[in-house]
Amino acid sequence: MAQYEDLEIDQGTDVAIEVHLVNRDGSAKDLALHTVAAKLKRTYNSDSDNTTDFSAIVSSPSSDGVITLSLTNEQTSTLKAGRYVYDVELSFYDSDGNNIIERVLEGHVEVSPSVTR
Repeated sequence: MAQYEDLEIDQGTDVAIEVHLVNRDGSAKDLALHTVAAKLKRTYNSDSDNTTDFSAIVSSPSSDGVITLSLTNEQTSTLKAGRYVYDVELSFYDSDGNNIIERVLEGHVEVSPSVTR
């Protein structure tokens, strides 16, 4: 089950969000051989034309369990002020070659409007 976290983003700014993943025992989740993807949409049913992809990377060293999500000021400038939904997924291939996908974070994003443009 994914963790739930609401975020706030200022329109027209660069955004970087650091996500720390831990195992049930509190130790850092080793993200070696994992990839990460994150998307932002106006609603769950929005089509792909209304989707913004975060730049999503596993930070080094992968054993620290840190993911960095970012949006450029150009990306946030195109977002209309208001409420959005987002999620973050990890994927890796298990020993049998199956692609395993795990949603680790989800929630709402409130985009606040910019006066200075």
